[in-house]
Order: sequence, then C-alpha cells, then structure tokens
Amino acid sequence: MKKILLIDDEKSFTDMLKLNLEATGKYEVFAVNSATLAIQEILKIQPDLILLDVIMPDLEGPDIAIQIKDNSEIKNIPVIFLTATVRADEVVSQGGKIGGHEFIAKPSTIEKLSEIIDSH
Repeated sequence: MKKILLIDDEKSFTDMLKLNLEATGKYEVFAVNSATLAIQEILKIQPDLILLDVIMPDLEGPDIAIQIKDNSEIKNIPVIFLTATVRADEVVSQGGKIGGHEFIAKPSTIEKLSEIIDSH
C-alpha cells in the first residue's frame, strides 16, 4: 500500500481527499495542514509520494519542493503539485509540469488522481 502525504492548508480539502483516496483501498493517506510543519512530517512519515498545494499562507508549495530536493533523506520522494490557480486546460498546455514537477488542477477526480499516483 502506497503512503501518500497531502500538504494543503485547507483542512476540509485534505479530509475529503484522504477519505476518498483511502476508499480506493490502495493508499494510506496522511495530511498536514501547516506548510511550516511539512518537512518535519515528510521526514517522520517517509511517504511514497507527496501531493503539495501551491499557494499556502506561511510557505508556498514551490519553496517546500526546494527544501525537499535539498534534503538528502527525502529528495527522491516524488512531488505532485495540487493547485486551484490553474485550470485543467492549462495543465495540458504546460505539459502537466510546474518547475519540473507534475501538477494537477483542483478540483480533480479521484480516478485522475489515482492514475497519476499509480504512475509513480
């Protein structure tokens, strides 16, 4: 079972996404709703994949992604950005990547998310 870590400041969003992803029976999902605690939680949980919000109040997703890549213990964990700041058609036009990381427009279907998670 893959361990997924959700990092998003919207607790209602992470609660809903956690519930839906775990309902597939394929994932164990953890959530952190504070960007400032993200690295600490990643080190503790050692997830197989990170779903990371782009815009958060304390620290933005790209800044967290840089910290992940700079940390030898966690630098190889795949990061996928989740963002409401782009539309699904913009994902396609950008080749599905922001700064070398895949990204998914919010909202997205569980099927689409699962397909991307399983590709890692």
